[in-house]
Amino acid sequence: MNLLAWRACAAALFFSISPHAMSQTPAPTTGPADPFVWLEDVQGERALNWVRERNALSQKELTARPEYAPTKVQLLEVLNAKDRIPAVARRGDWLYNFWQDETNKRGLWRRTTLAEYRKPQPAWETVLDLDALAKAENENWVWGGTACLGPSYRHCLVMLSRGGADAKVVREFDTATRQFVKDGFTLPEAKTDADWIDENTLYVGTDFGPGSMTDSGYARIIKRWKRGTPLSEAVTVFEGEAKDVAVSVSIDKTPGYERTLFLRALDFYNTKKFLLQGDKLVELDMPSDATPSFLRDTLLLHLRSELKVGDTLFPSGSLLHANATAYLRGERKLSSLFTPTATRSLSGYTSTRDHVLLNIIDNVAGKLEQWRKKGDSFTRREVAAPFPGALGVSSLHDPLLKDDALAEAYWLSYTDFLTPDSLYLSSTANDKRELLKARGGLFDSTGMRAEQRFATSKDGTKVPYFVVWPKGAKADGNNPTLLYGYGGFEISMKPWYSGGFGRAWYSRGGVLVVANIRGGGEFGPSWHQSAVKPNKQRSYDDFIAVAEDLVAQKITSPKHLGIMGGSNGGLLVGATFTQRPDLFNAVVCQVPLLDMKRYHTLLAGASWMAEYGNPDLPEEWAYISKYSPYQNLKADVKYPRVLFTTSTRDDRVHPGHARKMAALMLSMKHDVLYYENIEGGHGGAADNEQRAHLQALEYSYLWQQLGR
Repeated sequence: MNLLAWRACAAALFFSISPHAMSQTPAPTTGPADPFVWLEDVQGERALNWVRERNALSQKELTARPEYAPTKVQLLEVLNAKDRIPAVARRGDWLYNFWQDETNKRGLWRRTTLAEYRKPQPAWETVLDLDALAKAENENWVWGGTACLGPSYRHCLVMLSRGGADAKVVREFDTATRQFVKDGFTLPEAKTDADWIDENTLYVGTDFGPGSMTDSGYARIIKRWKRGTPLSEAVTVFEGEAKDVAVSVSIDKTPGYERTLFLRALDFYNTKKFLLQGDKLVELDMPSDATPSFLRDTLLLHLRSELKVGDTLFPSGSLLHANATAYLRGERKLSSLFTPTATRSLSGYTSTRDHVLLNIIDNVAGKLEQWRKKGDSFTRREVAAPFPGALGVSSLHDPLLKDDALAEAYWLSYTDFLTPDSLYLSSTANDKRELLKARGGLFDSTGMRAEQRFATSKDGTKVPYFVVWPKGAKADGNNPTLLYGYGGFEISMKPWYSGGFGRAWYSRGGVLVVANIRGGGEFGPSWHQSAVKPNKQRSYDDFIAVAEDLVAQKITSPKHLGIMGGSNGGLLVGATFTQRPDLFNAVVCQVPLLDMKRYHTLLAGASWMAEYGNPDLPEEWAYISKYSPYQNLKADVKYPRVLFTTSTRDDRVHPGHARKMAALMLSMKHDVLYYENIEGGHGGAADNEQRAHLQALEYSYLWQQLGR
């Protein structure tokens, strides 16, 4: 896994844990006894009996609502729609896709050619049928992705999860024979990071036994493993420390520019980077919170904090470039490809053979520019891309191919709240692009509109938010309104098109509001860093400010206002409703963090201390304790009726958070609803049927609480 991919996964809390942690008994609590610590025993019979009881009560009530049955049917139609744009990854001559529908509930790993993909109905070749595999092996397999060895891409490591957990089984697969390789590379269920060195050798980071995992539950050791030898004989090549978040390896096989980087994630945002030179590891001299990548002889460096080089100060959020060889020998001649402004930030970038494409957001609207590489210099050109929604950009260039016909080609996607997704085949040569795929409308958007507004937070900061208005809605204070937010880990809430929201919410008169609060990445690293650790309360202040503005502008009223958020967003809505219960009449709290006194002891929680702080340190618990939802519940306060949702198989955010919060509220005589999917992982569902059921429960609850 390369560093950019690792950061992307980490930012979404997309880490996993070794399987033995799923059945660990709870660690002793400190301070006053926690009466519900027994609910942290994920698979304990007492805890699961409690879950089943709560599930039965919630489902009985919500499935009886008139909205439930038609909503589930409509959502399942959306999830299984045939005109979904198949997301593809290029591997040599093939475009690979993973596809789920009503016939293939677990999914098909399949492939086609670009010529076929251009057609309205491409012919797909099935590579692996996950439903058939699950049936043959009597396993509840959920797709976990692949790692394939180029340039032939015949040899792949297929990752399979039981029930949607992040811990995965790894098995070698031959894409030519479309069979698992007999006596091939196989790894048991664990949190594993593996990649190919060559056809007969892997780098593997996994659970090798006691002491091999970090305190956060990820690989601490990377070994080199030769084909035909037992894993026990694999040679250790890199180690981190137990207090690190994880170790990983990034391999660049570009001919003539081969590089292998080993990475020690010290915390969520700081990583030590070591370049393999011969048989020695040399630590790279660069900021620990900067993200490097290579374009042949060019080093690209994305900054998360400002960097002074000589007399030049590069602000946080900049993308710099330098001659890689010169940089590695100590020269510091750096230039900027992107410099942020008060409104502009870098959402991401990708490289073709000779260009770097920058995906920029300006006041949360997507823009695209390309930089042409010639020698050590770059020239800029703004690309006339669709505007003002969200852009997606990914290169088709395969640097392992000697003569790549798609060396300057890239995918460009566009969407906004009321415009279905479209996918273009583009070239850096000009702004002409081929529309390959476009979804039909999943709901009638006639008369609907989306706009951007700004609220003023407690400290005077202007906070943008989007409002999606249904047809005929007026600012009369009576609109059922759902406020959605995340506000953490530098994740940006950009516009998206949702058939589910369209059918189950907008079309029935609901208003959707998406808040771009601090803690996210909408305005670059500084927007995120202004709301971490001692300043995390700013995320909640911003969210409350948006809610107050919705009431002040008569978009809605507290009686008709609900909030929704998942994972870190679950913490957001948990903190918000405990601080301002008077503002809301519905709370959908999904796979949340809630007990911030113990979060760092539960599953992957220790990896997030750079975001929240360490509650074991009195000076840090002093500020965490002020917003931790579990510790701030009161028996004599009237709270809105909350719907908690989680998954037993979530091995990122422990289901004990939602369980304990619901149990504590019930013990205080507060009325709550609770639903826990017994499988599904951090996404809450393992297949489209489960997703439709979960979402239909949520919408039924929202209409029950917020309807006129």
